[in-house]
Amino acid sequence: MKRRTFIKNTAWGAASLPAVTLAACHNTPPQMEESKPEIKISLAQWSLHKAFQGGELNAVDFAPITIDNFDIKAIEYVNQFYMDRGSDEPFWIDMKKRADGAGVESLLIMVDAEGDLGDADPALRKTAVENHFKWVNAAKLLGCHSIRVNAFGKGAREELKQALIDGMGQLVEYAGKEKINVLIENHGLHSSDAAYILDIIKAVGQPNFGTLPDFGNWCTNVEWGSIRNENCTDVYGIYKGVKEFMPYAKGVSAKAYEFDAEGNETSIDFKKMAEIVKAANFDGYIGVEYEGEKLSEMEGIKATKKLIEKAWGVIE
Repeated sequence: MKRRTFIKNTAWGAASLPAVTLAACHNTPPQMEESKPEIKISLAQWSLHKAFQGGELNAVDFAPITIDNFDIKAIEYVNQFYMDRGSDEPFWIDMKKRADGAGVESLLIMVDAEGDLGDADPALRKTAVENHFKWVNAAKLLGCHSIRVNAFGKGAREELKQALIDGMGQLVEYAGKEKINVLIENHGLHSSDAAYILDIIKAVGQPNFGTLPDFGNWCTNVEWGSIRNENCTDVYGIYKGVKEFMPYAKGVSAKAYEFDAEGNETSIDFKKMAEIVKAANFDGYIGVEYEGEKLSEMEGIKATKKLIEKAWGVIE
């Protein structure tokens, strides 16, 4: 199931507060060892898309589902579960109350299926930009810090780059007034070319414009960019891409597909990814995003969380 093509017409959602940075205690008694901040883990809603799509779970319960089943206290929404609620402000206010009640923080909304921000037609590009405004507003009501968008569009690379600079620039300007970040995730084709995307971010040049590096979406010849796609023949370089995105990262998506007998991801070295993320002094959330087939969604999420904790635990 592709995020762009799946739109659930009657689904509901949940939300919460902005992320809180853990602070170290500066007055630790000499006889006590100063404790290190724990790694901050969030859950990407797409990890449960089959359950939401199939009606096994209701997206209105995303926050309590996350805390009750996985002991994860921060969440990343996908707009496709709430397409009929995008402009419904009372709904988002209520969802924030629900998440607050569950003790869960809302971090961002992943936005798909709202038009190409790099459309070659200026009128269609403007429409796509304006389609994203309601999700900026929803993110603000939820207490999120960001929305995640796709750097999609068609045309020659340079013309597309200029269109994306224009479209992203318009959206970033609007979001900035609402104190919301706009993040590009590597999602296939040109969007998985880190150098290309960084040119766009630098050209727009606004502090609320950044990246959401995904561990697995670095295939440059297929849309959505999964390195496990059977048609993937050209990979940017998963570690190179994450490293280049990290200086602009306001979130990290720890994609996982399959695991070996020791619980390690078979395509991605999580320890190496942890080293890259830590070297960038990133202090935000690491998002669990399970997209495997062999484990159930529930078990896959638990396995990914465990691997994140294992990988970060062995890095000083």
